[in-house]
Amino acid sequence: MSDAKIRLYVEHPLGPGQSVVLSREQAHYLFGVMRLSVGAQVLLFDGENGEWLAEVAEAGKRGGVLTCSAQTRPVQMPPDLWLLFAPIKKARTDFIVEKATEMGARRIVPVQTAFTNAGRVQQARLQAHAVEAAEQCGGTYVPEVADMLRLDRVLADLGDRQIMFCDEALADESNGGTLPELPGPWAILIGPEGGFSDAERARLRAMDTAHPVQLGPRILRADTAAVAALTLWQQRLGDWT
Repeated sequence: MSDAKIRLYVEHPLGPGQSVVLSREQAHYLFGVMRLSVGAQVLLFDGENGEWLAEVAEAGKRGGVLTCSAQTRPVQMPPDLWLLFAPIKKARTDFIVEKATEMGARRIVPVQTAFTNAGRVQQARLQAHAVEAAEQCGGTYVPEVADMLRLDRVLADLGDRQIMFCDEALADESNGGTLPELPGPWAILIGPEGGFSDAERARLRAMDTAHPVQLGPRILRADTAAVAALTLWQQRLGDWT
């Protein structure tokens, strides 16, 4: 029985007897912060080959080597679900990325809408948040976090992917739309704090693949809306059923 408590994502194929060379940052975390030494056990995952038990073979201040011994879990791929969201304040955008990772989004795409307040996002920092969330929640897959793209460009490239269009304009309606149980790839679209523009709403409502839905009788903050929408989708169409 392993007593390994630390999980680490590595960009290196894992397998029996595979040696994994650590980056300087990973070595600092394991040996400087967590005080591990040679012989200690760590759980590794690479997003493709599941989770593996590994042992510290070399430990140094600027590097180290781990050796895989046995697979502890196979890779668990999330449903083919993308989260499209308009970035908001830094800490709340971080929250959205972390929760989307924990809740099983396969790809996370910040989108520039007419009323998006954030001018830029730091894609590398958001990707690091996704990695950290997967490490902490026991995931074996890390979603890609894309750089910010214009909403019209993203919609044009979705093909036949169905869209759960979370429309805040439906909050006051008694019949706020339903989510059809259609198989295949999906995307959830969350708008900015200022809502969607009339032109954006008209375009989405004209798309056969877009399904406007209500997230309850109250208008939610964007970060709350993302968690609520992911929960509803997973319960109806995802791997929570």
